[in-house]
Amino acid sequence: MISVEVAYARPDKQEIVSFQVPRGTKALEAVKLSGITGIFPEVDPDSIDMGIFGKVIKAPADHELRDGDRVELYRPLKIDPKQARLNRAKKKA
Repeated sequence: MISVEVAYARPDKQEIVSFQVPRGTKALEAVKLSGITGIFPEVDPDSIDMGIFGKVIKAPADHELRDGDRVELYRPLKIDPKQARLNRAKKKA
């Protein structure tokens, strides 16, 4: 068994679920086993972007977890970062 975490955050609520899974568990499996969808019903594990400590996982269903990994679930951006910077620059001017 290995220890892993699954993390998700909204502006109003954040949660990190720590638990143990068998060696060889994939990232997508861990998210489904974590119960995070019970806390955040809007999370769809099959379509949400995921990463390990800030590095995006391209294929969560194939990514094997290691002991101590934290699977992070990423919300879609509300605004493009370039546009946000442009908006801030316009406000200062």
